[in-house]
Amino acid sequence: MSSSKPAVWDAKTWQVYKRLLGYTRRYWVVGLITMIGMAADPAGLAAFTKLLRPMIDQLFAKKDPYLIFWMPIWIIGIFVVRGIGTFVSNYGIAYIGRNIVQTIQRDVFAAYLRLPAAFFGGEPSGQQISRITYTSEQVASASTDALKAAVVEGLMVIAMLYVMLSNSAYLTLALLLMVPAVALIATVVSRRYRVISRRIQGTMGSVTSAVEESVNAHREVRIYGGQRREAGRFDDVTHRTRRLNLKIAATNAMSSSAIQDVGAFALAALVWLGTRPSVIDNITPGVFFSVLTAMGAMLPSLKRLTNVQANIQRGVSAAEDLFEIMDLPSEVDGGNRVLERARGDLRFESVRLSYPRSDFEALRGIDLHCAPGTVTALVGRSGSGKSSLASLLPRFNELTAGRIVLDGEDYTSYTLASLRRQIAWVGQSVVLFDGTVAENIAYGELSDASEDAIIAAAEAANAMEFIRNMPDGIHSHVGEDGNLLSGGQRQRIAIARAILKNAPILVLDEATSALDTESERLIQQALQKLMQNRTTLVIAHRLSTIEHADQIAVMDQGCIVERGTHAELMDMDGYYAMLHRMQFNEPLQSGADD
Repeated sequence: MSSSKPAVWDAKTWQVYKRLLGYTRRYWVVGLITMIGMAADPAGLAAFTKLLRPMIDQLFAKKDPYLIFWMPIWIIGIFVVRGIGTFVSNYGIAYIGRNIVQTIQRDVFAAYLRLPAAFFGGEPSGQQISRITYTSEQVASASTDALKAAVVEGLMVIAMLYVMLSNSAYLTLALLLMVPAVALIATVVSRRYRVISRRIQGTMGSVTSAVEESVNAHREVRIYGGQRREAGRFDDVTHRTRRLNLKIAATNAMSSSAIQDVGAFALAALVWLGTRPSVIDNITPGVFFSVLTAMGAMLPSLKRLTNVQANIQRGVSAAEDLFEIMDLPSEVDGGNRVLERARGDLRFESVRLSYPRSDFEALRGIDLHCAPGTVTALVGRSGSGKSSLASLLPRFNELTAGRIVLDGEDYTSYTLASLRRQIAWVGQSVVLFDGTVAENIAYGELSDASEDAIIAAAEAANAMEFIRNMPDGIHSHVGEDGNLLSGGQRQRIAIARAILKNAPILVLDEATSALDTESERLIQQALQKLMQNRTTLVIAHRLSTIEHADQIAVMDQGCIVERGTHAELMDMDGYYAMLHRMQFNEPLQSGADD
């Protein structure tokens, strides 16, 4: 049984904590000043406790005039120094902590930006967001707040131990009761914290996911009356989180109570030792009360030290999760050739694709040639592999077998960045960012585009008709995910972005699906101009939009089952013709004509 329990400080834990403390190195000057401030607090309290002996034995018993004058001044001086030290240590540790949080959040976010697309499908987005918001704060607590408490409370214990020993080594024997018991309590509490903290990391991600899904799907929740289901799901998640946090609180309470009980026994032992007949006549009241006060001051520090160990364990558990993400391999980029501008000669040769953690083959031996400047349409039922095939172009997924050839070269020989510069993408689910219209059209590497170029792209996408009516024109804000715009307006901004990029390869994934009839007509005109002299891959469900494509590839269950022009496929009277009849209700139409 014992082997299944995690060791409190095994080699891996030390490695994680050392890596965590590495984030504090760049702030060593602030850290040094902060440590001095930390030392001032226990040193000041130790000095005051040390003054108790002369205060009782000399000041009050013998009315020493020297002490009567200087004692108030010394006390004020001690507490002024303590106050300055407390301010310096609190501000210094907050400064370091906030910088560490920012650095860790930046490192995790940077990892998200370089990880392959498959990673984001492997876990809920709420878990990924929770790492930035919740988990990084836990890590900062372990690396700064817990370290501060460990230093301050550790120095307090040492200072009080010095006061006790300097006054009476005999009475200090009472501590022998405390040390082993406190060490045992700290070990048990730390192990329990480590186990619970790992489970809390996951539940916080579930809470974030539940909220995010309900907020994003608020229309569906209301239309389909899902409030009760979502409320129940949220209650289940928060119930688990509450239960785990209560376990943490119970562990805290039990450890504090146990430390108090141990301290009570130690204080009782101190009184017993000090009142032995052979001792009581040789110990002055000042000595006894100095030792008693020092031990009393030591007890809260010992309690806090127990919690420090627990907080460090919680932070280490959080750090393990973050470091695992930071250490994940980036997207595979073995290319060593920079592609300036492609001609757009695209070949899929025996392409196969299986998604990670799935035995199902999404693509099964695709052979397809897209000549430069031509339009290739991919049609088929949902799940036939159209989007999977298109996602291979920018290498969002890696081939399982086969190869893709661009301009006569295996496309993996090109660097990822230069390959993706050749591709403009307009998807069915338009993604806009919380910024202005101009910032969304001239996004990323397009940000250097002139205002005239942005307006020209918007004109070409027939977007200026609504942009002109916005308060600040192209400098108007679109809201989070473009929620201040209609679906058709968002789609046209995405098309304007693709027009501005002017890439030789264009992917249109149902790019006109969110448009009304009039807007669709205008956009189709813009797309016809955009597609000229570009290799275009169109994923279409509405067959009327691709009748003029140079070739149509009909897909089913990951295979191309038919290929040809619209007229050729209709003459074949096969799968495409069946889809066309179903969509246009042709049998019913012919019956009506008869």
